[in-house]
Amino acid sequence: MAGSDDKCRWIKSDLGFDEVINYKTCGDYETAIRKACPEGVDVYFDNVGGDILDAALNCLNKFARVAVCGWISTYNVANAPGPSNLWQLVAESVTMQGFTLLDYLDRFEEGIGQLVEWLMAGEITSREEIVDGLDNVLPTFLKLFDGSNKGKLLIRIPED
Repeated sequence: MAGSDDKCRWIKSDLGFDEVINYKTCGDYETAIRKACPEGVDVYFDNVGGDILDAALNCLNKFARVAVCGWISTYNVANAPGPSNLWQLVAESVTMQGFTLLDYLDRFEEGIGQLVEWLMAGEITSREEIVDGLDNVLPTFLKLFDGSNKGKLLIRIPED
């Protein structure tokens, strides 16, 4: 899922994904997921939470796996509701596990080495958005929450 037609095109054309859902224009998330994954979902990586997670839980296959690394849709919501259908975990014998980078600090060097190898071999790609000046830190940071960034956000600090 991505939040603009430009990002969806990039994910499909440049990154080679089979399907992409624009979550801002798709309407009903569950319907969009079922259309993109007509045989159901075996693995779901969640860093959004909220309504998108609820929809994805309804589309999981038996013994599916869900990895959770964030719930950005509710980070700034007081008394944010949790998923309304966690019963799907039981109904489909799903494994759901949260994680953070800190869980793997002992393998950080190994991970960086592998990522560099893949990057140098052209097996993974990334996009960067570079913004100049410390004065732009806050508006640049806020792009992470509205989805307007176009890749990894970097602040370039002047040398002088």
